[in-house]
Amino acid sequence: MLANAWKETVRDAVADVTAHREAGKLQVRKAVHRRYKDDSQRKRAYTDLKHGRWQEDVFLARMMRKHVKHGKSRMANQIVVRSDQYSTWTMADGNVWISIPGLKRRQTTAIPLNTDVAPTGTLRLILRDGRVEIHYTIDAPDLRQTRPCGAGSIGVDKGYTEVLTDSDGVHHGKALGTLLRTESDHLKTKNARRAKICAIAAKAREAGDLAKADRIERNNLGRIKQDRRRTRFESRVRTLTFTAVHTVIDKAAHVVAEDLTRTFASRKKLGKNTNRRLAAWPKGVTAEALNSVSERRGSALTLVNAAYTSQVVPCCRILGKRSGDRLDCTLCGGVWQADHAAAINVLERDGDPDISLYTPHTRVKQIIQERADRHRTRLPVQDSSPAGRRANHPIRAAMLNK
Repeated sequence: MLANAWKETVRDAVADVTAHREAGKLQVRKAVHRRYKDDSQRKRAYTDLKHGRWQEDVFLARMMRKHVKHGKSRMANQIVVRSDQYSTWTMADGNVWISIPGLKRRQTTAIPLNTDVAPTGTLRLILRDGRVEIHYTIDAPDLRQTRPCGAGSIGVDKGYTEVLTDSDGVHHGKALGTLLRTESDHLKTKNARRAKICAIAAKAREAGDLAKADRIERNNLGRIKQDRRRTRFESRVRTLTFTAVHTVIDKAAHVVAEDLTRTFASRKKLGKNTNRRLAAWPKGVTAEALNSVSERRGSALTLVNAAYTSQVVPCCRILGKRSGDRLDCTLCGGVWQADHAAAINVLERDGDPDISLYTPHTRVKQIIQERADRHRTRLPVQDSSPAGRRANHPIRAAMLNK
């Protein structure tokens, strides 16, 4: 075998080992932070971990063995070929053939490919079930869309009880709230019992019974089952979230969503259980799913300011009275589902010249009140937002004057 071939294969295997080791170091850093309370001890452990001296520390070595992914090498049935070590050509029928170096000197092996697109860059050749698979990377825009997106525009509101609610009033991913609440309550009960066992172990250690304390920590305070349950829970949340986003993209070529990267301080104090359950809300997973799925399926995604979107009633464009999932209009008496109203407001906030993505929430509230005052006094609306244009419509103006 040519030296270039096995060198690239070995380099690829070493890169996998390095990637797994760096991923494990992230978990080890968290373990170091939990174990050491003194900043000097933490700094020493972080330094040893960064510069590869973790083998000299018993705790770091144990944590690295625990968190670094181990397994069999993938190089038993595959090889990596550099871009300058193969050539391609197209036959008369349009199929592409590839020629790679063989095992004998100055001899090549020709392989037919069932495609009319020639591969580029570094290749990975896998021998599986008597067939040769050729894997290579391409840019995402070059991917062929196997599942097209819809044709309309739709606004979505991210929720806790469901993943998304669109401006048509359809809820997507309804099982999310039950899943999050069940897991959060389970962790509360489990951690309470774990705290009692930790207290027993601590008392035993203080009393000098080290054997009992070590036995409790070894047999009753492990995290293997807890980590497995956490992995299964995260997988279920991601599956539910991505499935819900796909159903939204099936309906629209343009999706308008609220930007939840900025937090707003709430004046209403919530209970401990509510705060604990809301802490498990995977807003980041929903944002990742929207970005990934919309890009792969060719749908445009626009983020808008999220301030007061779930408090403005779409019928009269004023701040309504929010009570749970119910939103009441204090002007006309209309009743709205809060998430549905928020999705409508998110869609109409796209292109609003007065409320940009970075407008402070205090200014957003002021703009909403100014527009509502103009409607009440039947003055012409001076803004060019979608709500303002509808208010200037003759039919809408006639309805307001009744």
